[in-house]
Amino acid sequence: MNNRELFLQHVAQTSPSPIGLEPDRAEGIYIYDVNGKKYIDLISGFSVCNIGHSHPKVIEAIRKQIDKYMHVIVYGEFIEAPQVQYAKMLTGLLPQNLNCVYFTNSGTEATEGAMKLAKRYTRRSKIISFNKSYHGSTQGALSIMGDEYFRNAYRPLLPDIYHCNYNDDHVIDMIDENTACVIMETIQAEAGIISPRKDWIIKIREKCTVTNTLLILDEIQAGFGRTGSLWAFQQFGIEPDILLLGKALGGGMPLGAFISDIKIMNTLTYNPVLGHISTFAGHPVSCAAGMAALEILVENNYTEQVKRKEKILQSMLQHTAIKSLHVAGLWASVEFDSFETNKKIIDKCIEQGLIADWFLFKPASMRIAPPLIISEDELKKVCETIVECIRTVCC
Repeated sequence: MNNRELFLQHVAQTSPSPIGLEPDRAEGIYIYDVNGKKYIDLISGFSVCNIGHSHPKVIEAIRKQIDKYMHVIVYGEFIEAPQVQYAKMLTGLLPQNLNCVYFTNSGTEATEGAMKLAKRYTRRSKIISFNKSYHGSTQGALSIMGDEYFRNAYRPLLPDIYHCNYNDDHVIDMIDENTACVIMETIQAEAGIISPRKDWIIKIREKCTVTNTLLILDEIQAGFGRTGSLWAFQQFGIEPDILLLGKALGGGMPLGAFISDIKIMNTLTYNPVLGHISTFAGHPVSCAAGMAALEILVENNYTEQVKRKEKILQSMLQHTAIKSLHVAGLWASVEFDSFETNKKIIDKCIEQGLIADWFLFKPASMRIAPPLIISEDELKKVCETIVECIRTVCC
């Protein structure tokens, strides 16, 4: 049996139709399959590979850490330099109230930890989240996921969860003295790159402050320069009480984090002790890789280049078959008339050496999220190829 047959027989499947590409190696913006075909990666591992694949400085950081030690003990017991130094770097790039990091294994686990933290700190149970939101697939994260199709098969889920519409003013009235937290994506990802109205998200921040409700912003996909600022919330003049990170946080290695003020975070330390624990969270190799990746992102000013590349997407992704185009930095949702049309165009793009995909809650839309290191000339060629694929399918 070949790897494809073994994959289908022995690896748990998440859908009936996986992309099915068999990579041999990846470097920069490219993925090479086992047959030697080269593809431009327009997914970036769903915003994991913001600085591209296999950056030599990240590889070097991984090797150096492996030579010292890998896993040594359950998270939080030993003083492990990669965790300490990465936490220091992250908090140095965040507002003063986001000064304490709890590393996790993934973004989903960051969501779970943040939900526990909010309930523990406020001693409340009511949680407000948003329709067409995605925060992970574990049962707590699933409870706040904004789509009944995915929730229904696993009920009963957590109680006291209220789902509201994004950009709807009604949510502001729902935030009250019984609310533990409002959890929201700063920019909704799987809904098709939906940005909040600035006045709306500011009102949410203000109402949370008045009612002592914690505002949790999920930047698991939006963070690390994807939208044109290091953190997407910087563009709206607000600060969260808890920030969720993942994806690009690990530089290609598994890593997540929830970040808050130390006085809030310390409520997980007492009554009960070990209020939140995890064996492999903040793995030293993942922290070393993530810190190297963030250093590369900052030192090379890749975030500052994103807004110029955003204009290329906006100006060049033009065709009568495109129903709508939502862009936030180097992150775009290209909507067509149906999932079937979108799938045909995506398949044509893959055939032409571009790896694209669709959105969980907007399947008629194509996802474009290449590594931030893509050059402007490379991005223009990508847009030309996409438009040509649209013409081939729709004309």
